[in-house]
Amino acid sequence: MFKQGELVEIESEHLTYKGVFIKEEKDFIVIKLSNGYNIGIAKRHVKTSKSVGKAKETCESHEQEKQNHKLPTIALLHTGGTIASKVDYETGAVIAKFTETDILRLFPELKSLVNVKSSLLGNMQSEMMRFTHYNIIAKAIEEEANNGVDGVIVTQGTDTLASTAAALTFALENIGIPVMIVGSQRSSDRGSTDAALNIISAANFIANSEFSGVAICMHENNNDDSCLILPACKTRKMHSSRRDAFRPINSNPIARVNAENKRIEFMSDYQKKDKNKKILLKLFNEKLKVGLLKAHVQMYASEITAYKDFDGLVVELMGLGHLPSMKVDDHTDENEKIMHAIVELAKKIPVVAAPQTIYGRINMNVYTPGRQLLDAGVIGNYTDMTPETAFIKLAWLLSNHHNEGIVRIKELFEKNLRGEISERSEKEHFLI
Repeated sequence: MFKQGELVEIESEHLTYKGVFIKEEKDFIVIKLSNGYNIGIAKRHVKTSKSVGKAKETCESHEQEKQNHKLPTIALLHTGGTIASKVDYETGAVIAKFTETDILRLFPELKSLVNVKSSLLGNMQSEMMRFTHYNIIAKAIEEEANNGVDGVIVTQGTDTLASTAAALTFALENIGIPVMIVGSQRSSDRGSTDAALNIISAANFIANSEFSGVAICMHENNNDDSCLILPACKTRKMHSSRRDAFRPINSNPIARVNAENKRIEFMSDYQKKDKNKKILLKLFNEKLKVGLLKAHVQMYASEITAYKDFDGLVVELMGLGHLPSMKVDDHTDENEKIMHAIVELAKKIPVVAAPQTIYGRINMNVYTPGRQLLDAGVIGNYTDMTPETAFIKLAWLLSNHHNEGIVRIKELFEKNLRGEISERSEKEHFLI
């Protein structure tokens, strides 16, 4: 069969395909077409196949770009994902582009907005990240801030992008420059990619606003009209593939960046830049074990006790803050065991609540199951954090305040530290 990267022509019963050979599987031959998409051709339909040459490797210059001293300088820190990659259509490979020259070749509009310093911190899918990676990113941001950059863009995959934003918000105390977390839902080899607008809007926002702190920059809608600057601790990925997947939860966006005229429209209050501020790093304990459990029907007490050797547990509670905790007939004996398991676990580790509904807030005072959980020591009443932010906040508190005891953890968890808890629940915030 063919070698990877070889140009091939395959005639099937229906069509003739020409592209770059990727791999051969049991029943399929996979090639990359000139439009950047991979296609699997069933072997049973193949009439003829032949090599038509070897794809050329792309050689690109890596000359250093000249700095425009009139423009602000940003540090572009890459952790992986599709946003700074493109397909080499001759070899069929996806190539990660990380030098300043490469980035400006991918996104030439940046040149008129900012000077770019580019660094590679990692190259992984975001679902592979751990607390260690949050610490690596936070330290890199501190170093760049100390070197005088005007802002930082962190690129990563979208699956855990909101968690990274929350983690950096807690880890980078007293930050005086903007940090934009940016990803893309569509890879940069597709005509519908959102990578360019997201990263250009983030750079424009850094260059032309006084905002400081951590935020997310992603598409506002499925068109290329605008991007939203979203609050780091109040944002969630709400769709698996749409370009406007990231939405503010129980909150407003911070700002809108118009794609056509580059105009910035603020929609919320914000902290202003102060490059004289000294970042205080409050990092994560990389060995922590924090669990995240969703309450559901047909629960068992063993699901609770499975976390007995963990340092903390977040429970996504139903409704206003409930789980199956009461015996109500002959078929619900297990519910009492669940409640007992919660009581015992909360004596050993912090057990905190997050709303399974996503929107709205916890209020365990209203119904008996909620009051039972309060009496058991479950933490988080009246909070409206997303489960992901609750998880990050608990891990950060355990990392930095563990020695102060569960009472102190409870006090801080239920206190708004970084904008993670809304003062009020507004009807306008629902499905914004």
